[in-house]
Amino acid sequence: MIPFLDLKAQQARIEPELRRRLEAVLAHCQFILGPEVAELETRLAAYCGATHCVSVSSGTDAIQIAMMAEGIGRGDAVFLPAFTYTATAEVPLVLGATPVFVDVDPATFQIDPAHLAARIAEIRAAGVLKPRALIGVDLFGQPADWPALRAIAQSEGLFTLDDCAQSFGASLSGRKLGREADATAISFFPSKPLGGYGDGGALLTDSDERAALYRSLRTHGEGTTRYEVMRTGMNGRLDTLQAAVLLAKLDVFDAELAERARVAAIYDRRLGNVLTTPKRVPDSASAWAVYAVLLPDGAIRDRLQASLREQGVPSAIYYPRALHHQPAYAASHDGAALPVSEDLATRIMALPIHPDLSDADAERVCDAVATALG
Repeated sequence: MIPFLDLKAQQARIEPELRRRLEAVLAHCQFILGPEVAELETRLAAYCGATHCVSVSSGTDAIQIAMMAEGIGRGDAVFLPAFTYTATAEVPLVLGATPVFVDVDPATFQIDPAHLAARIAEIRAAGVLKPRALIGVDLFGQPADWPALRAIAQSEGLFTLDDCAQSFGASLSGRKLGREADATAISFFPSKPLGGYGDGGALLTDSDERAALYRSLRTHGEGTTRYEVMRTGMNGRLDTLQAAVLLAKLDVFDAELAERARVAAIYDRRLGNVLTTPKRVPDSASAWAVYAVLLPDGAIRDRLQASLREQGVPSAIYYPRALHHQPAYAASHDGAALPVSEDLATRIMALPIHPDLSDADAERVCDAVATALG
């Protein structure tokens, strides 16, 4: 079986530096906010060109801390795409706000700016919720249309948060993601392009005030001393051991992004006439967290997945149900039709893509798909 994600191969490649980093933490025993955490924050900020990086315990907590810092809660509308992972939508609900789902572009799968503008107008006209924030998601490794999203947000007075959980390392107009919104949330879940050995995340911002709030909120709302509690916060710190793992991986990160692009190029070349391959966001470079293809319908997708399994080729579905169709969000959804998100859920499928997928295995994946769709 070809691995969908090969963390063992990656670990073998970086083992000397990984062990050195981990042994340093075991020697100094500063397991919470140790020196590796500060080093990681400095390197991540420099990588993206951001002024501040605040590491946190997960990508979901990064979104929550950013929302808490803005005081977003009951009566507030938070606009976000209907086609993404649940973490993006669950945080507004946890804080008492209401997620307002927006449809996505049928080709790039990124949030549709035109539909966002229409949804904001609908919410304002209804007069029940106050538009407060936009969470734009850089889905599958590609950037959202941030110039258009920023223009809409600025005209509507919305706080912007870039949910860059899947796309750290991607770029737009020659600039690494991390400064497109008021704040950027990153995830270090193991399957992400830059993944730890457990949960982890970070927030990037150019705002001194927001960065200070994020640091306070991640540590129970503390002030200048540990036992000065200035606000209600949470326990959202990144473990030092995770920071050590990420530092070892960051050394090879750009090389791994290039390897992911190599696999994507093979898929593009071999599969473009067999099914619908990913359309690139203009003037961008993807981190290729996910290589998502489209099939004509769900029945063909089911048959293809079954055939691939028989041939030792894994696949996955991101995502089998649009968020507004999830039971958890039924009560908060206003009933708006989101046909693109609904359609994508029935036809989308992901193929294996990671830095250690050889050319031969990538060709084998293509052969298996071509044979199945023959």
